[in-house]
Amino acid sequence: MKISVLDIDTLGDDLDLTDVEGLGEVTVYPLTLQSEVKERIAEAEVLIINKVKLNSENLPYAKKLRLICITATGFDNVDINYCKEHNIAVCNVAGYSTDSVVQLTAAMAFSLCTNLNAFDSYVKSEAYTESGVFNCLKPVFHEMSGMTWGIVGLGNIGGKVARLAEAMGCRVLAYKRTPVDEYECVDIDTLCEQSDIISLHTPLNEETYHLINRERLSKMKKNTILINVARGAVVDEEAVTEAVISGGIAGLGVDVYSCEPMQKDSPYQSLLGRSNVIFTPHMAWGAYEARRRCIEEVVKNIKSFSQNGRRSRIV
Repeated sequence: MKISVLDIDTLGDDLDLTDVEGLGEVTVYPLTLQSEVKERIAEAEVLIINKVKLNSENLPYAKKLRLICITATGFDNVDINYCKEHNIAVCNVAGYSTDSVVQLTAAMAFSLCTNLNAFDSYVKSEAYTESGVFNCLKPVFHEMSGMTWGIVGLGNIGGKVARLAEAMGCRVLAYKRTPVDEYECVDIDTLCEQSDIISLHTPLNEETYHLINRERLSKMKKNTILINVARGAVVDEEAVTEAVISGGIAGLGVDVYSCEPMQKDSPYQSLLGRSNVIFTPHMAWGAYEARRRCIEEVVKNIKSFSQNGRRSRIV
């Protein structure tokens, strides 16, 4: 079985691929430009990809292709209809990064609620040393216990964040397409109006594009902390930037961007250096254990396919 891994560097350079190599003849590429795809897929029977786009322009060159394994939950980089029409199986990996994303969500919430960036800078600048005062209590911070934490998207990640919020003594509000009895489910506008912390864990689609827009930001409390670990375009980045600058919301945590990496013309560039803003480079999913788990799932998917199974099959 000829297997081509087209962009292993998107999963980090510290993963052991021994289990993949045990499945057949494996060719590994650090990254693959779109202009290189046609050549690199020509002889492959199995492709392992993350960010590479496979579509009707390049897939016809993969005459021997039987299976595409996506090292992610989303499959928008693959032309699913083409694969259906040409009997190419497609598998994704779901649930591998739940704990990793929840951990970053919590870290952002705790840091922003406690103004950790500001206090850290106060000490590192030696202002604390020079003050002669044994403590510093400004900017003022508040206990999370008693706050309302609004969770947009109550899947595996959102559900675990909800349990964490409850453990911290927060009231949990949830916005979910299909309400559940376990949590107080409300419409998105009510969630925006009542929440002190809002974390986003929803897929990007026509319904969620710019779900957090200028109008909904205007409904939020001035002490609201907004955290986006979902997809960049779930929020209107320009409107969010304006809300932070104007004091419409108190804090912002962002791991995902409408164009990645963050571009020079991104509205978020205006927020660089602000102590009440945390930017991370789309790494919430990427704890070592999560990435290792992802590879293990891909191996299981390939083994299942080779035995006529349908494990994790989208197509």
